[in-house]
Amino acid sequence: MAVLVASAVIWVVLDDAPYDADLPGSSNGNAPGPLPALAAETLDALQDALDTGDAAAASELAPPGDDRAARLLGDVASGAGSLGLSVDLRYVDETGSVAADGTWSAAVETRWRYADDTGSVPARAEVTVSFRPDGPDHVAILGFGDPDSGRLPIWLSGPLAVATARGITVAVAGHGALSRSEAARYLRLSTEAVGVVHRVLPSWHGRLVVEVPASSAALDRAMDASPGTSSGIAAVTAPVDGSPDTDSPVHVFVNPEVFDELQPTGAQVVLSHEVVHLATGAARSNAVPWLVEGFADYVALRDVDLPVTTSAAQIISQVRRDGVPSVLPGDAEFATGSGHLGATYESAWLACVLLADRAGEPALVALYTDVLRGTPLAEALGRHFALTESDLTRLWQRRLRDLAG
Repeated sequence: MAVLVASAVIWVVLDDAPYDADLPGSSNGNAPGPLPALAAETLDALQDALDTGDAAAASELAPPGDDRAARLLGDVASGAGSLGLSVDLRYVDETGSVAADGTWSAAVETRWRYADDTGSVPARAEVTVSFRPDGPDHVAILGFGDPDSGRLPIWLSGPLAVATARGITVAVAGHGALSRSEAARYLRLSTEAVGVVHRVLPSWHGRLVVEVPASSAALDRAMDASPGTSSGIAAVTAPVDGSPDTDSPVHVFVNPEVFDELQPTGAQVVLSHEVVHLATGAARSNAVPWLVEGFADYVALRDVDLPVTTSAAQIISQVRRDGVPSVLPGDAEFATGSGHLGATYESAWLACVLLADRAGEPALVALYTDVLRGTPLAEALGRHFALTESDLTRLWQRRLRDLAG
């Protein structure tokens, strides 16, 4: 499942009209104006601190006496160092008015990538940064993110616990022993998920980044999604900047409020499912959703010792109540917030199990690969299974009837 939100960045050229910015405490009583040139210098200093993981240097960019801002900036730099973050920050333009004390916010074009990131280009987004004048020749940073809108990457949100293994990076929002323990747990799950995917897709040797924001709301912010979008989602695989048409990094994002309620087997299946999406490039695919989601569940459940009556319990119950669906599930059935979402995933999984039972796992993998590369489903079904879409639907409906008794 992927959430794709396009972002655009513009460069605003300041005109050369005379400019006179009043600083806090000036005698003329006028409201102070923004100081973009000085803010840009501060962003350069922050960029240097992030690139080197220098928490002390980052903390010094906070207003004097503002311990909260100093801790935030130090935490962000420490997290950046743990992630091997490379970042580029560029002041774009002011957003909104200037407060009486000179505080203002600005859009900052932000480009970043982690040491373990995939993709040929960095992630890119406009991030809101809050500034305040600190004397006549310096601007300090108060914080990051607009509380009402805009993307806020997890590495800018506060402290992180980072755990790594070969080709795997896990970043969990928070600090202290509990967050470190959670990062270690997610690393174990991620390592197992990579093994699960390799058993079906042995040629994949990509890198994996898993991000765990502090809450469902923080996940919405990290993905620039509307409030509440992530409330029912355990995990999602998506481009970190929402770009649908570039080669920017793709990460697995976890919603701890849902994921942490899962039993151990369920948690492993969910994470393995998302790693299939990452390994196959499904986050930017327009392939039919039942195949994308069903194949991911096929891989994730392949070696899980559960009876089909358990793995498909929700769709079996739905068929007993409402009868078999007339068509394989489409975009509407997989939409976040739609009813019977669990049954929809199970029905897609059963379609892929049926295909593997009919012609073998290699044929299913070949079908999935061809369709993700742009081959029409009907053509790929005929090539690998000698089936039409109508044939597959009838076989799938028969399997559902048999299971429902």
